Amino acid sequence: MTADTGSLPGKAARPTGSVKAKHSLASRLVEGVSGGLVRVFLILVGLFWLVPTIGLLLASLRSPEDIAASGWWKVFTEPSQITFDSYSKLLENDDITSSLLNTVWITVPATLLVVIIGSLAGYAFAWMEFPGRDWWFLGVVGLLVVPVQVALIPIAELFGTIGIFGSVTGVVLFHVGFGLPFAVFLLRNFFAEIPRELLEAARLDGAGELRLFFRVVMPLGAPAIASLGIFQFLWVWNDMLVALIFSDSGSQPITVALQTQVRQFGNNIDVLAPGAFISMVVPLAVFFAFQRQFVSGVMAGAVK
Repeated sequence: MTADTGSLPGKAARPTGSVKAKHSLASRLVEGVSGGLVRVFLILVGLFWLVPTIGLLLASLRSPEDIAASGWWKVFTEPSQITFDSYSKLLENDDITSSLLNTVWITVPATLLVVIIGSLAGYAFAWMEFPGRDWWFLGVVGLLVVPVQVALIPIAELFGTIGIFGSVTGVVLFHVGFGLPFAVFLLRNFFAEIPRELLEAARLDGAGELRLFFRVVMPLGAPAIASLGIFQFLWVWNDMLVALIFSDSGSQPITVALQTQVRQFGNNIDVLAPGAFISMVVPLAVFFAFQRQFVSGVMAGAVK
């Protein structure tokens, strides 16, 4: 009986092992196929997402006559249509070139100020003790729900009173004011997850608050700061509503300049196409250049 009883588990264990082997092999095959299908699907989605950009690029490389005669895909059968005359005319258009410079003067300071002030405020709300800290932070969070449209008229009157309405400074200050609540909220929550022991060890070594911020907190919060910078840059660069109200003819960015071209010259496609492509390609270049930092910041926030 003992021998028979001992042999039964051995006989039962063999088919179980073979079933597990078959199951694991099947699982690996399914995972391989599904992974390949997912990759193909994502590649197709990426190509489909790039179709408007490619179409705008090819349209900007065609003459107005060719654009009026056929679609941009005609370039693939008639490559001789490609020309850079539209970009030459674009560089000769003072309104477009000055608006591109204005866009840079608006976007770069608005992004840097939001990142710097938001980082300092986020650190203060996360690790510094001061009266009413939590209530002040709740006030900042409450500002996240304030629509931009509600503040347009009051701030326009304020800027007109102090003499900065219609200037680049006014547009920058508006973007900074509405970008800071999200920046403070994001970075405060990220900085609060830094281990307290690490900060206390730095304080024991004699580090002050500024040195602690620049030497410890900033390097650890680089992914979140990079993500914030990308969000802010894309929002300000592509903005049209705020710039349309707070800028004039001498401070208007590229979005308003292109809208003006459409309004005044409906058939000025040889300027609109290359101008729109340049306006689109700059944010794309910034995003792809910092996509690793952006993904790291998003993943870090998801894990925490």
